[in-house]
Amino acid sequence: MRIYDTLTAQKTLLSRPAWDELAIPDPLLDRIGTIFGERISPEDAVRRILADVRARGDGALIDWSRRIDGVTPPSLVVPRTEIQAAYSHVDPDVIEAMRVAIARVESFHRRQPALSWIHNDTEGTLGQLIRPIERIGIYIPGGSAPLPSSLIMTAIPARVAGVPFTAMISPPQRTSGLPHPTILVAADLAGINAVYVGGGAQAIGALAFGTESIMRVDKICGPGSLFTTLAKRQVFGIVGIDGLPGPTETVVIADDHADPQLAAADLLAQAEHDVLACAILLTPSYQLAERVQAAILVQVEELGRSDVIAGSLARGSGIVVTDSLAQAFELANAYAPEHLCLLVEDPWSHLGEVRHAGGIFLGERSFEVLGDYVAGPSHVMPTGGTARFASPINVNDFVKIVSVIGLNEQTLRAIGPSAQRLARAEGLSAHAAAVERRLA
Repeated sequence: MRIYDTLTAQKTLLSRPAWDELAIPDPLLDRIGTIFGERISPEDAVRRILADVRARGDGALIDWSRRIDGVTPPSLVVPRTEIQAAYSHVDPDVIEAMRVAIARVESFHRRQPALSWIHNDTEGTLGQLIRPIERIGIYIPGGSAPLPSSLIMTAIPARVAGVPFTAMISPPQRTSGLPHPTILVAADLAGINAVYVGGGAQAIGALAFGTESIMRVDKICGPGSLFTTLAKRQVFGIVGIDGLPGPTETVVIADDHADPQLAAADLLAQAEHDVLACAILLTPSYQLAERVQAAILVQVEELGRSDVIAGSLARGSGIVVTDSLAQAFELANAYAPEHLCLLVEDPWSHLGEVRHAGGIFLGERSFEVLGDYVAGPSHVMPTGGTARFASPINVNDFVKIVSVIGLNEQTLRAIGPSAQRLARAEGLSAHAAAVERRLA
C-alpha cells in the first residue's frame, strides 16, 4: 500500500470520480459484445434488458439468466420446500450468528420511531400520518461471496417499519439454479414473504415492472454490480430506490496511539470486498504509516482473496500522511466516506469534528467489521461521497408521510384571501376561483 503526502493524495487518491464516470474496462465491453452481438455501452445494454423484461416478463428473465449467468432456473419463485431444505446446507453456527444479527438490528431500529401526529386547535386540524410502503423488493448479489448480512440489514428495518410485503431476488447458482443456501436461510429468518430467482439488470426490471411470476414492488433496495446500479437508476420514478451504491469504502484516522496491526487488519477487511473497494488511512504520524504498511504486507499473506485485496490496494487505497490530526478530519469530511474509523487516543473528543460519514466507528473495540454484521445499525450506507446528503438504510426509508388538513370556516376566512392572491399572481384563475366561491 503506497504512502502519499497530502497534496499528492488530494490530486489522486482522494479525488475519486463519480461511479458512473469510471472507465469501462475493455474485457467488460468485450463481454457485452459477445452477449448483444455488438459493442454497446453498459447503459444501452441495461436499457435493452429492461425493455425486454417489461415486454415479455418471465420469458425475458429466463432468457437473460441463461445468456448472462449461464443458468436456466427451474422456477423463478423459490418453493417453500427448497427454502426449508437450505437449512441443511448451512452451518448451524452461521444460522445462530444470523439470529444474533437479526435481533440486534431489530432492537436498534425500534429506537427509530416514525410518528404520526394530529394537532387540533381553533383553526381546525393539521397533522401527518405515517404509512409503511406496501411492497419492498430487495436485490442480493450472488457470486463467490454471498451476502446474507446485506439482506438482514435491509429487511429488518423494513419489517420494523411495518412493510406488509417484502420480496427478495438473488441470482441462481450454476449447481442448483437457486440462490445460495445461506441467502435462502437468511431470507426465511428475516421474514421475507417471497423469494425469487434472478440476477443483474433483468432482476431489477422484474421487480420494477412485475412479471407473470414476480409481483411488482414499490421500492427496490440492495447492492449490486454496475448493471444492477444502472438498472435501478433507469427504473427510478417507476419505483423508488434506496440509492445508487458504488464500491465500498473505509477511511481510518489514526494517531500515534493506534495499534498498527489493528489498523492494517481494518484496512484489509475493507480491501477484500472488491477490487474497486477503497481502504484509506489518514494519519499525522509517518512512523505509524510505515508500521501499518509493513503490517499489511505480512497480514495479506495469511488471508484468502489475496488477488482481490491486491487489486484494491493498488487502485483506490493508500496511506496519507497529514500535517495534523485536524487536517486528517478535514480530508475525511471532504471525502465523505461510507465508513469512518477513529483509531485515536480519545475518539469521543473528536466526534464533533465529523460532518460527513455514513457511519462513525469509535475506537479499536468498535471497528467496522462489527458494524458489518452485529452492532445494530444497518451496514447499508451511502458511498461515493453521497454521505454529504444521504443516510444509512433506516426505518424512514420504508415509510411515507401523508399530510392531513382539516381546517374550519374561520381559518378559511383568515387565510383564503392570501391563497387567492397567490393563485392570481401565478396566473391560475381556476385556483383563485375555487377560493372565491367559498369566500362568497
